[in-house]
Amino acid sequence: MRVAVVGAGWAGCAAAVEATRLGYQATLFETTRIAGGRARRVGGTVAGEPVVLDNGQHILIGAYAETLRLMKDLGVDADATLLRMPLTLQFPDGGGLKLPQLPAPLDALAGIIMARDWPVGDKLSMLKVAIGWQLKKFQCEPTQSVADLCRGLAPGAMAALIEPLCVSALNTPAERASGQVFLRVMRDALFSESGGSNLLLPRTDLSTLLPDAALAWLAAQGSAPQLGARVQAIAPMGSGWVVSTDASEAFDCVVLACPPQEAARLVEGSGVAAADWLAQAQGLQHEALTTVYAYASGARLPLPMLALPSNAAEPAQFVFDRGQLGGPAGLLAFVISASTGDSATLTAQVLAQAKAQLWHLGLGGMKAVQTIVEKRATFACTPGLQRPGAEVAPGLYACGDYIAGPYPATLEGAVRSGLEAARHLH
Repeated sequence: MRVAVVGAGWAGCAAAVEATRLGYQATLFETTRIAGGRARRVGGTVAGEPVVLDNGQHILIGAYAETLRLMKDLGVDADATLLRMPLTLQFPDGGGLKLPQLPAPLDALAGIIMARDWPVGDKLSMLKVAIGWQLKKFQCEPTQSVADLCRGLAPGAMAALIEPLCVSALNTPAERASGQVFLRVMRDALFSESGGSNLLLPRTDLSTLLPDAALAWLAAQGSAPQLGARVQAIAPMGSGWVVSTDASEAFDCVVLACPPQEAARLVEGSGVAAADWLAQAQGLQHEALTTVYAYASGARLPLPMLALPSNAAEPAQFVFDRGQLGGPAGLLAFVISASTGDSATLTAQVLAQAKAQLWHLGLGGMKAVQTIVEKRATFACTPGLQRPGAEVAPGLYACGDYIAGPYPATLEGAVRSGLEAARHLH
């Protein structure tokens, strides 16, 4: 059976690889020349020298089981390409949370107890809330937000742990974020498997981390991906489909692994009866994510990643030391999850934030290198959200981090969705 996979992001790569593994003849179409979708490499210049950046600073965690398994199957050495470290949300002043190397969930409980700058009341408050989540089997009402889940939690624990975790995992502020999805992330990361909460920080660009290996594997199987080929239309034909780029090809099935707005355009143009699916795909709201790359000669953080106190005027929640992650020394990546505002304003705010919060690290003279605003980085993961399903119409499927599932818009969610779409083919 011939299968067209439209889009070579992480979901599309996973779908094409899995479909090929299952015996289908998969052809992967990608509009751009670089695979990875919203998690791909981009070019930049630092101190007059060309450098490889990413279109957004992403991290993985130890609970990303399917992503790590796929990387291994594709021959990617996770130990070489990812820096593994215990969950650490340390702030520039040295305060914050660091989990010890203990079996889950003892690592989370011990980390809270040993947080040296947390008042005793904050620790007890966080432990009480966490135990309550466990007793309720990490379930809540669909209408509850993360802020609702944390009513009664000490403000210090909310600011030091819950808010950074929520905005990094769901890219949606706690007052608007789905409590149920957040609880699923917390359960799998902190309370299920040992090492699930570990941070896995990429030491390579994001395209090298998985998509390039997927394309090479597909080519080795005789399924050369078609890069620079935009799918202009799809149309049902008999029991199959016609996929139109500059030319037209016939396929038995189509997997839409492109962003929801592009998938909706193709579905709508195909004329198939998929009103409910279209309504849900087109009804998704989106959150932006901004990465501000900045450089100062000799700049180095005490850790590869720091959490930052953030507010409307100082919007970055995290900063990464790319020099400790395979990039040039002195290059920092500031991340603003659920960002609002224009690129110039955000850049100026981040530079001022760096000067105010990181002055003691000798980061004087920091200059902006490149600011990347991904306006539709993720769907807004709000309470009770109805996400579109994987089956659009007979022989037409969709995958991506926005498709219905237990996880927010993450790399793991994208990979799982791609694998599931391939397994549904018939």
